[in-house]
Amino acid sequence: MKSLAAESTGEIVEKKSRFIATMIPVTSEEEARDFIAAMKKKYYDARHNCSAYTIGENYEITKSSDDGEPSGTAGRPMLDVLIHSDIHNLCVVVTRYFGGVLLGTGGLVRAYTDATKAALENAQVKEELTGITLLISTDYNGYGKINYYLESEKIPVISSDVTDKVTLTIFVKEEDADNVIKKITELTNASAIIDKGDAMVLEL
Repeated sequence: MKSLAAESTGEIVEKKSRFIATMIPVTSEEEARDFIAAMKKKYYDARHNCSAYTIGENYEITKSSDDGEPSGTAGRPMLDVLIHSDIHNLCVVVTRYFGGVLLGTGGLVRAYTDATKAALENAQVKEELTGITLLISTDYNGYGKINYYLESEKIPVISSDVTDKVTLTIFVKEEDADNVIKKITELTNASAIIDKGDAMVLEL
């Protein structure tokens, strides 16, 4: 699952109106509401502070606000950008300083969309994978075969310890664990000792 690593901003100017997008990672509606309130306080002199946020791996919670702009011209287009970005758990506020020229509904949709995209383009994105660890104990001969397999399948090695035997801790998706265990067992003629470890989240 992809998420923001830190706050990100972006800014565009459309027909003298200034649109400032500020985006942060959030894990709850309370965090999102607090951030929106903080942005409204910071940009108290702006005409509008429109907002959108998504929470959950499958976008279980989504909300948007036009904050006085014509219905459907700000919050919803911003939310669409967030959802289509495939980045989760984030909130964006786009602040508008009116430049004296009306943009029309199409112009507003485009401006709020582009401002949100600008913040995304500047964002540092991290990816998190949820899975479990496998603890593997093998001899040197088995290690060579296992290591080749792990590299070819791009399976992350969390730690390794070499003494008179080799002990590895690897990370796999939970649904892949049984297949990986089966493959390593075959490669080592069942000589490797494999135990399932703890659940963990791996940040890429």
